[in-house]
This record gives sequence, structure tokens and C-alpha cells, in this order.
Amino acid sequence: MTEHTFGASTGAASENGDTSLFAPAPGAAPMWRMVAAQTGMELRVMLRHGEQFLLTMVIPVLLLVGFSLVSVLDVGEGARVDALTPGVLALAVMSTSFTGLAIGTGFERRYGVLKRLGATPLSRFGLLAAKTLAVLGVQAIQATLLCAVALALGWSPSLTPLGVSAAITLVLLATAAFSSLALLMAGTLRAEATLAGANLVYVLMLGLGGVLFPTSSFPGPLEQAVSVLPITALSSGLRAVLTDGTLPGLGAFAVLAVWTLVGGLLASRFFRWD
Repeated sequence: MTEHTFGASTGAASENGDTSLFAPAPGAAPMWRMVAAQTGMELRVMLRHGEQFLLTMVIPVLLLVGFSLVSVLDVGEGARVDALTPGVLALAVMSTSFTGLAIGTGFERRYGVLKRLGATPLSRFGLLAAKTLAVLGVQAIQATLLCAVALALGWSPSLTPLGVSAAITLVLLATAAFSSLALLMAGTLRAEATLAGANLVYVLMLGLGGVLFPTSSFPGPLEQAVSVLPITALSSGLRAVLTDGTLPGLGAFAVLAVWTLVGGLLASRFFRWD
């Protein structure tokens, strides 16, 4: 359309009293569109962040390859990679949905990013949904990478349709539990305290959570104490499905469900934007 034609058409619209062509239409985008846009941004930030990439991708792969090839830990009978893969997958879930999410959200809160997001039409639910979806996206990449490396090392999982469904349910419950705890920590502590606390929990769970070896090798009281940890429930459940070819006990699902409920309630109650 030429300038003359555009001017003529707009002039005619004005003479006829039709101003709909220039009528403003303010309003927020639909919730699903806001969540999708925020999810894409969160996913890009997580994948581009060097420290989080090291935590979520490099360290799990190094642990899997190193301990599969070098006999420095007693992982029981059978192929080492078969015993190690479920625990490393559980560690990868925790590294993304707890450690990485807590540290990233803590510094976003410190620098005022969350406060500015809180002033947008994106609700708290939308922000939490976007972060959760971004975490699930990273976990899908992690699982693909780790399974490919494990298969290259000779991993032979015992898979059944029911077992796969149980494993996916465990991962989703664990993601919800870890994410709620991460947001609770990031929303109540200073960024530096969140950084130190999240890394400390990561190291402790690496040694006590049944990641590199089953907790059955622990003394009785310690085994009972760590059995209520979400990382232990996830690693033991995945080990039952992928290594033993059996379904995990209801206790693993119950532990993760309780942590999800408690963590979600506390996070929704005490999470602060600034």
C-alpha cells in the first residue's frame, strides 16, 4: 500500500468515525504463552551458565565414566556400569532440580531479577511453572547424554513397560521435591548462603544418598537415617527398576511425595521475591 493510499484509507476511516484501526488493546498475554516464553529464557540461561553446565552435565558424566572404568569402589556384583548408572541418573536429577535451581534463583533474587518479574503479569505460579519446565528440559538432555554414555560403556538395563513408568514417576516426584526445597532455600537465605548450602548438600548426598553404591553397605542406624532422604529414595528406586528389574517399593514413592508436599507448602509460605 502506497503512502497516498494509506493516508486516504485512514482519512476515510476517521470521517466515518471508525477508529478501531488505532484503538489500543492493552492486556497480558495468555498464561500459557507467558509461561512458554519464560521457560525458554530459563532453559537458555541454565544451559549457557558455565558453573551449572559443569554441575549438571560434566560432573555426572565424569563420575559415571571414571568409576565404571576404575575399581576404587565396591559396587557389588555384576558390571560396574549397571550398578552405577541409576545412582548417577539420580544425582543428575538432584544437580539440576536442587543445586543448580537453588543457586540460580538465589542470585536472581539478590540482583533484583525476581522482584522485577514479580511486577510483571507473570504470576508466582507462572514463574514456578516455567522454572520447573526448564528443569525438566535440562533433565531430558541429561538423561539422554548419560544413557548414551552408559550404553557405550556396556550398560544393559532391565527394562519393562511398567518399570519405565515407575522410573518416570519417581523422577517427576523427585523433581518436584528437589525444586520445592531449592526454592525454599533460595527464597529465604542470602545468595552466598544458598551457594554454600546447596553445594554442601550436593557433596553430602553424593556420599550418603546411595548414588555411587547402595545404602545397604551402611551400618544399620545410618542406613535407616538416610532412607528418608529424597536422593536415597530416588537412587534406590531407579536401581530397583534399571538394575534389578523389579518395581520399587511404595516407600520410595511415599518419601518423595512427603518431601514434595512439605517442601511445596514451606516454599509457598516463606518464599520472598527480594
